[in-house]
Amino acid sequence: MRTVYLGTSAFAAAVLERLANSPHRPELVVTRPDRPAGRGRKLTPPPVADKARELGLAVHQPENVNTDPRIAEIAPEVVCVCAFGALIKEPLLSDFELLNVHPSLLPRWRGAAPIERAIMAGDDETGVTIIRVTAELDSGPMCLQGSEPIRADDDFGTLSERLERLSGDLLVRALDERPPFTEQPDDGVTYAEKITAQDRELDGTAHTAAELERTVRALHPHIGARAGDLRVLRARVADPGQEDGLLLDARDGKLELLEVQPPGKRPMDAAAYLRGHAPAS
Repeated sequence: MRTVYLGTSAFAAAVLERLANSPHRPELVVTRPDRPAGRGRKLTPPPVADKARELGLAVHQPENVNTDPRIAEIAPEVVCVCAFGALIKEPLLSDFELLNVHPSLLPRWRGAAPIERAIMAGDDETGVTIIRVTAELDSGPMCLQGSEPIRADDDFGTLSERLERLSGDLLVRALDERPPFTEQPDDGVTYAEKITAQDRELDGTAHTAAELERTVRALHPHIGARAGDLRVLRARVADPGQEDGLLLDARDGKLELLEVQPPGKRPMDAAAYLRGHAPAS
């Protein structure tokens, strides 16, 4: 099948690789323009651009995909979308069939951060849904869905890796089998808002220790939770009455910080951090 692929993130890059190794290898990969990144603000291509070039696929990086003529020149049968990071509008919505890969069990967790929000909420499972792109955010009819348990020790990285595999398999299956679409149910709609600076801060006055621990896992390794100026990489709910270790007060107890990263330094375990910050005698 003649396809074009729209994606930007590392997650989308993994899905692209699966699609490229199927009979539906994209004729064109469309991604976002290079952006400044890192401390040096070096102009950096998005992960999908790097992956497409590695796979020998044509890459296009327009400022506005909705007004760019390149997709129409390719005339794909299906445009596949995954974590593109920009709204798709007319005339693309009417001119092409657009299939979106969304990593949640829709209608739960529509929006920008479905994996993080599922972990933060303490969900037992999440998954992937293949939907038709419509004007309203992640609300289009769906044709395939697959579930994936959220393990007690999952962080964003481990869960994403499994969802990437599931996403690629479901997308290829959707193109192979062309299953029928059904409308999403009205019940159970939730929104996965973009992660903000406030979401990153481990505020023990507002959250339980379990909620804080889930936040650490949900934001590792890509964004990072914070306790003041410390980036928190690993944590656990402290035992009742525990007084030793690097502890953060929570609404119902304490969170033990197991691995942290001070500003301008490498990650270190809590013991190393405490040795370097022992009070002067």
